[in-house]
Amino acid sequence: MPKRKRLGDIELKQQPEASLLPQKRHYRQRAHANPFSDHALDYPSSPEDIDWAVHYPSLAAHGKTPEFADVGCGFGGLLIALAPLFPDTLMLGLEIRVQVSQYVQDRITALRATSQNSEPVTPSPYQNVSIVRANAMKFMTNYFSKHSLSALFFLFPDPHFKVRKHKARIISPTLLAEYAYVLRPGGIVYTITDVQDLHEWMRSHMESFPLFERVSEHDLRAEGKGEILDAVYSSTEEGKKVERNQGEKWLACFRRIEADRNL
Repeated sequence: MPKRKRLGDIELKQQPEASLLPQKRHYRQRAHANPFSDHALDYPSSPEDIDWAVHYPSLAAHGKTPEFADVGCGFGGLLIALAPLFPDTLMLGLEIRVQVSQYVQDRITALRATSQNSEPVTPSPYQNVSIVRANAMKFMTNYFSKHSLSALFFLFPDPHFKVRKHKARIISPTLLAEYAYVLRPGGIVYTITDVQDLHEWMRSHMESFPLFERVSEHDLRAEGKGEILDAVYSSTEEGKKVERNQGEKWLACFRRIEADRNL
């Protein structure tokens, strides 16, 4: 059987818009990466050094900074689901794996190119979403200033099953202070996993930290965050895989609270 020839530039232009979207099979990568390895990363010395116009060119004049951060965003399912629901909110994914972060960047670029807005004065969809290749365990505060975020997402993180690997879990006592620093009072941390042991680990550490308090799914939906919760449950590749396998998901959400100065 003869080899399939690559499409030339002319043929590519004739393909439907859906074909412009990247295909995951061309971005092969291991499921997880070691956060303690010396990855070749470029990162800003502080949030003030970031030119956000590079990430959100159509919204550069607004002077906004990201409010939603998806830590370990994987293939970008949550970001892509939330972007059109909150067009005025900037969202940033952080992903340490090279190929996966490149896939998300290519996906966003393709969606921006193929999505049209009926109102020319309004930016086309997906202009409010971007990604950086970053190790959030080391460089979170290099990207986000104090109280700049209203939502932090940790969706189906690496469970690091072995006890000696628990220190590499993304929710840990040593990192909660940084998350409290970048999240504004009233902001929400969303966690979800299909591993009950990891759920209990994240829940217990979050509940024991004085700047976070547990908030129920019922209360969040009553506050109008139902669309966010629906995306947390079902928009990611991992979440969809759990559903296909008829697995169980454990959700735990926490509100950033003010420090009690009277203690």
